[in-house]
Amino acid sequence: MADIQVQIANDGRMLTVAPGTALGSFAPSEVPDPKTGKMYPVLAALVDHKLKALDFPVYFPHQIEFIGYYHPEGRRTYGRSLCFLAQVAARHLFPEKKFKINHSLPSGMYCKFRAEHISDENILRLREEMRRLVALDLPFSHHKMLADDAIRLFEAQDQPLKAGVVRSLGRHFWTVYCLDDVTDNFYGPLVPSTSYLKVFDLMPFHYGFCLQSPMQEDITRVVPRLKQKKLAITLKEYGNWCKTTGIVSVSALNQRLMEGRAVELINLCEARQERAYADLADKVYAERERVKIVFLAGPSSSGKTSSSLRLSQQLKILGMNPRVIELDNYFVSRERTPLDDEGKYDFEALEAMDLELLGKHLNILLSGGEVELPRYDFKQGKPFFEGKMMHLEENDILVMEGIHALDPAMVPSVDPNRIYRIYASALTSLKLDENCCISTTDNRLLRRMIRDNRERGISPADTILRWPSVRRGETRYIFPFQENADSQFNTALLYELPLLRYYAEPLLRRILPSSPAYAEAVRLLKFLEYVAPLNPSEIAAIPPTSIMREFIGGQTL
Repeated sequence: MADIQVQIANDGRMLTVAPGTALGSFAPSEVPDPKTGKMYPVLAALVDHKLKALDFPVYFPHQIEFIGYYHPEGRRTYGRSLCFLAQVAARHLFPEKKFKINHSLPSGMYCKFRAEHISDENILRLREEMRRLVALDLPFSHHKMLADDAIRLFEAQDQPLKAGVVRSLGRHFWTVYCLDDVTDNFYGPLVPSTSYLKVFDLMPFHYGFCLQSPMQEDITRVVPRLKQKKLAITLKEYGNWCKTTGIVSVSALNQRLMEGRAVELINLCEARQERAYADLADKVYAERERVKIVFLAGPSSSGKTSSSLRLSQQLKILGMNPRVIELDNYFVSRERTPLDDEGKYDFEALEAMDLELLGKHLNILLSGGEVELPRYDFKQGKPFFEGKMMHLEENDILVMEGIHALDPAMVPSVDPNRIYRIYASALTSLKLDENCCISTTDNRLLRRMIRDNRERGISPADTILRWPSVRRGETRYIFPFQENADSQFNTALLYELPLLRYYAEPLLRRILPSSPAYAEAVRLLKFLEYVAPLNPSEIAAIPPTSIMREFIGGQTL
C-alpha cells in the first residue's frame, strides 16, 4: 500500500506517512493555543474534526489538528483519563469498596465510595497512589470485545450500570479501556499514558472528595477551590429523589420509556417541580417583613426566565404582587462598555452595567419613592427614559434576574437584608454508569442550541462556537458567587434528555464536516445515542408552563 499524505492543520504542513502509522509517532510534543500562542502538551488529535487518541492509525489522507488542554476536547480527554487514574488507585488501595464518580462540580468531579465517608487519611493515600501511578508512566490501552463478554465483565466487577448501558444499546462489540490491571469503559479517547496527568489534586468534599483538574489558563495549577456546600446539598436532594423514582442512570431512564411510561414520568417531574417553586415562594413569603427584592441568577440556559415567572405565580397565590425590573435595561452606553481580552465588547462584565443608577433606583423604591425606569436600545447602544414610572405598594416585591444577581458588588449601596437571592441551574445527577456522569454543561448547551435556533435564527454551529465564551463568563461572573444564594433551585428534569435528543439531533446533523463545530457536534451526537428519544405524542404532554417550554416553544407564562 502506497504512502499517504496528511495535512497538519496546526501549521499547514503536508506530511507523507506509511499506512497504519499512529498519530503519536508524528505528533509534536507541544502545540500553540491559536488564540494566545501559549504552548501546550499534545493530548489528542482531531482527524477531519473527529476526536481521536494519539494511538489512532492513519490509513487514508486526512486533515489532522493536534490539540492540547486549551481545547475543550483536550480538557475532556485529560478529565476522562484522570477519572480512570483515580478509579485504578481506588481499586488498588480499597478493592473491597465500590468507587463512584457522582457528578461534576465547578471545581472538578465529586468522587466517593458507596455508602461510606472517606477519611482525610484515605484521601491522602489515594492522592499518593495516583502520583505513584503517574510516575510509572503506565500506558492507557483499549480494545474491542464482544458485547456479551463486556456485560459479564462489568457484572463481575459489580458495575451493573455499565452492564445496563451495553445491554440497552444492543451492539455486537464494545470498546473497553485498560490501565495496569483494571479494565473499564469510557466514552471517548484517553491520553497515551499516566505521565500526562501530573497536575491534579484531591480536595475533601462532603462524604468524599473533589477531583480537581488543571486550570485552563495555567495548566501547572488546579482549578481553585470554591465553597460548594449548598450546591452539594441541592445535588444530594435531587439524587435522593432520582433513587426514589428508580431512575439513576440513562439505562434505567431508557427502560422507563420503553415500558411506555414517558407521560407518567413527565407528569411526575412537573408536579415535583411545581411543588419546589411553591416551597421557594413560601421561603420568600416567610421573609416578607424584611425582603422587598428577589434576585435570581444562574448560568446560561438554566431556566432563569421561566423560574422567575413560575416563582412570581406562586408569590401571587400567597397574596404578594411581583413587579419586574429587567437588569438588561441598566447597561451603560456603548462607549463605556468594557472590552474583553480579544478587544470585543464584554457585555457580561459587571462594569457593563450602570451600577450607580441601579443602586440609586433600588434605594428610592425601598424608601417608598418613585423612579423612572430606563429602556436600553441595543441597536443604538444607549439607554432612554420614556416616562415609565414605578413605585412599590405594600404587597409589591421586585423580582429581578441576571448573571450578576448573586454578586454583592452589583448593588453595594443597597441593604442586603432587603434582598433574597436565588441560584438556579440544571443540576442533573443522572449517570451514564458508575464512573461517567452526565455533564450539566452539555445539558445546558443542548437547551440553548434548540432555543437559539428556534427563537433567534442562530445556527447550531454558531451556538457551539460561542459556547466557550459563554462558559468563561460563567466561570468569572456566576460560579464564584453561587454560595451567596439564600436558596438554590434545580431546574433539571429527568425526562429532558430524551426530549432534547428529539430536537437537538436533527440540528446537530446539519453541521458539515468542514465546520470547526463538527467535532463537538459528533461528540454530542455520540452522547445522545445512549438516550432513547421521546416521541411527538409524549412531548405534547409537557405542560405549557414547563421550564422546557422556554427552549422547545409553546410556553404560556
